Amino acid sequence: MRHAFVLVIGGLLLATLAACNTVQGVGRDIESVGRAGKDAMH
Repeated sequence: MRHAFVLVIGGLLLATLAACNTVQGVGRDIESVGRAGKDAMH
């Protein structure tokens, strides 16, 4: 029982870390698009 609990917690931690990296990448992409739009207007 304890072994299964540890595996579930480990899986949740890995999923959380992967989601953070994804959100960070999306933020960079949005920032890049914003800069490109700003440069195009000037």
